[in-house]
Amino acid sequence: MTRRLILLAAASLIVAACSRGEATPDAEAALVVGATAVPHAEILEFIEPLMAERGAPIEVRVFNDYVQPNVQLAEGRIDANYFQTKPYLDEFNAARSTNLVTVAGVHVEPLGAYSRRHASIEAVPNGGEVALPNDASNTGRSLLLLQSAGLIQLRDGDNPLQTVRDITGNPKGLTFREIEAATIPRILDQVDLAVINTNYALDAGLNPRTDARALEGGDSPYVNYLVARPEDTNDRRIQALAEVLRSQEVRDFIAEKYDGAVIPAA
Repeated sequence: MTRRLILLAAASLIVAACSRGEATPDAEAALVVGATAVPHAEILEFIEPLMAERGAPIEVRVFNDYVQPNVQLAEGRIDANYFQTKPYLDEFNAARSTNLVTVAGVHVEPLGAYSRRHASIEAVPNGGEVALPNDASNTGRSLLLLQSAGLIQLRDGDNPLQTVRDITGNPKGLTFREIEAATIPRILDQVDLAVINTNYALDAGLNPRTDARALEGGDSPYVNYLVARPEDTNDRRIQALAEVLRSQEVRDFIAEKYDGAVIPAA
């Protein structure tokens, strides 16, 4: 190869490298955030331009269950997730020997009990069948809701991790089916009452304010959190995401879009 050809080849490689790498060496990759579809992914999609303005772009990865977002975060396949309450995270960490941590509380989704067969809680018949989420934190939370609605009594009135075995009073003789949370809206026609997490209720076209036969109050302690691995909590991108998720822009978006079915955290 002649000297001229060598110089031309070298110049071509430099141009190619520059064209592939116009991003500066300091440019950061998009933060991959796992979320369930409604409202979490919708909120994340709303803030995509806000994060881009901060030089911390995000990529939203949507999941249809409560297990994989934590599994993939623990395995390093995503960078953060946003879908769960702290009681659920605590139970998951204990069961899976993981150590994921909360970063920022974003919103509350009041849990609701729904029925297509009966117009009120009082109309649920003796011997009626009730569907509950089958993960420990949401089972206990559901039972507390049913207790507040007057359907059952529990051994410990305030313990959020009770099970159906802790029911001490069941005057209507209700039976309980514990089912994976995402599946419950699909069997709503098959049971007398179903306790449904608000994200799945919204995704199924239910309006918690008008369709729920019983609904947690706005003072619910079950805040939905941004979650990360402990070593990443000080990552500039994670901190920017936490700040934007708790911003006034997001509070206003939640209030307008969800009309009380989702409530910004205090």
